[in-house]
Amino acid sequence: MSTAEPDTVRTWLVERTYSDDELNLVILTYATPDGKRYYRKERALTSFTDAPETPVSVAADPGNLGDVDDPDTVEWYRSEATRMAAEHDVDDVL
Repeated sequence: MSTAEPDTVRTWLVERTYSDDELNLVILTYATPDGKRYYRKERALTSFTDAPETPVSVAADPGNLGDVDDPDTVEWYRSEATRMAAEHDVDDVL
C-alpha cells in the first residue's frame, strides 16, 4: 500500500461528474478524510468507448486543495472519503 509523498495530502474520490460546458470532459473530485478540503481533476475522454481507469485516491499538493465551505458538502465528502478509504487500497482504480 502506498502512502502520500512528503508534502502531499491523501485525498479520496468522492464525486465523478460530466461537464455541462464541454463534451467528453469528466470532473473528478477528491476530498480529504475530514471532508474539509477537496482536489478537482478534469479529464478529457477521447471517445465514447474510452474508459481510462480512475484512481480511488490521489496524493495532492496542499496548494492545489480548495476549502469546502458548505457544512452539508463537508459531511457528504467526509462520508464518501471515509467509505472509499475503508473499501479500497490507495493504489486501487475504478
